[in-house]
Amino acid sequence: MPQDATNTIDNGWENGELGREEKHVRRSTESREQSLDGALELQLISIRLQKELIEQLKFIGEYRGVGYQPLIRDILCRWTRTEMFVIAEEMKKELQAKEATAAARKRA
Repeated sequence: MPQDATNTIDNGWENGELGREEKHVRRSTESREQSLDGALELQLISIRLQKELIEQLKFIGEYRGVGYQPLIRDILCRWTRTEMFVIAEEMKKELQAKEATAAARKRA
């Protein structure tokens, strides 16, 4: 297949010309969903959120072109990565302070 034809097909999927009609949609089987969850190491949880927050997340998700649940997962992943970095920096400073205190005691 020529490269131009491949780009046209790829663009069709990306811009929604292909695959977004209801005739192309079908429910995944339970075993496929479990397999995907296992491969992505996903675990089902339950969380209570304010209705207004859910509506805002749905709006943002629709605007960004994703479902609100994947959006929440992305938000949590971003926050967690950042928070882990912040905690690591705090722990590093605490360790440096303890080491400095111990060194000062040795000199005294």
